[in-house]
Amino acid sequence: MNKFVKRLMTGIVGVALVAGLAAGCSNGSGSGDAASSDQVTVGVIQYATHPSLDNCYEGFVQGLEEGGFKEGENLTIDFTNAQGDAANGDMAAKNMVSKNYDLITGIATPAAMSAYAATKDSGTPVVFTAVSDPVSAGIVKSLEAPGTNCTGTADVLPLEAQMKMIRAFLPDAKTIGILYTTSEPNSVSHLKKFKELAKNYDFEIVEVGVTNASEVAAAAETLVSKGVDCINNFTDNNVVDNLSTVLKAANDAKIPVFGSEVEQVKNGCLASESIDYVALGRDTGLMAAKILKGEAKPEDMPVQEVKESAPVYNKEVMESLGLTLPQDYSDAEAVSADE
Repeated sequence: MNKFVKRLMTGIVGVALVAGLAAGCSNGSGSGDAASSDQVTVGVIQYATHPSLDNCYEGFVQGLEEGGFKEGENLTIDFTNAQGDAANGDMAAKNMVSKNYDLITGIATPAAMSAYAATKDSGTPVVFTAVSDPVSAGIVKSLEAPGTNCTGTADVLPLEAQMKMIRAFLPDAKTIGILYTTSEPNSVSHLKKFKELAKNYDFEIVEVGVTNASEVAAAAETLVSKGVDCINNFTDNNVVDNLSTVLKAANDAKIPVFGSEVEQVKNGCLASESIDYVALGRDTGLMAAKILKGEAKPEDMPVQEVKESAPVYNKEVMESLGLTLPQDYSDAEAVSADE
């Protein structure tokens, strides 16, 4: 091989090495800035399987697509369901960080907390959804200025509207039973606010706390044995994930159960002031898209609160309990399990 050929080959190899290094630096940075790469990977941790969280995920994918990121084209989603176990969420989040994902999403408070715990040192962006009180959860410093690597959407339950609905359906009721998970910040926060509102509507709140899903059945029976006039659900993941157990105990005693969103009403609750969780997820996806494009940073991006609600009721459940639709709710939407 003559000197000219050797020099030519050396030059070609050098260019290839530089190109390879440049390509390697442009992928898997985990910085959340997709401007330097045509492909992004988003990890999604959903805390449990129930319809409202499923709706959040559906909306999240819609929002990402509207924001310019579509699965199979420039987006890969690694979805993990924690099956109601925070330890599973912790493990999934750590795995996603180790793989340098561009962004991680936590659906529901425990999943968001897992994502934040795994990323607060790496700085990987986290966008959460269906987190009712992210400040109490310790994942943002404030709603207006998160100040951490986390931001997202909060499902602020319309608790006073819910209480007005309960009073309208049950004008003579005295007690409302509440099941809640003692370790879920959103449930603790909701309970505190609900108890404060109860004084204005002549209700007494009877609460029973649980620490895990296995305790829900016994807790529901305890509420029934205390003779509560009705049960009200929040967006507590352990309770909602075991809604059929709660409904069985309540139905046997002819006690109405009020849900926190439309899917619970479809599945057997009497009524609810319902938040649109698909819309909530969509807003979250749009926020994530801005971060992936480098147009915003989580620490500066205010948490979006979704406060709008609409009344829904289950006509079959209402009739089975011998109740009638209150006049003030004549425009409420009737839903059923068939929808």
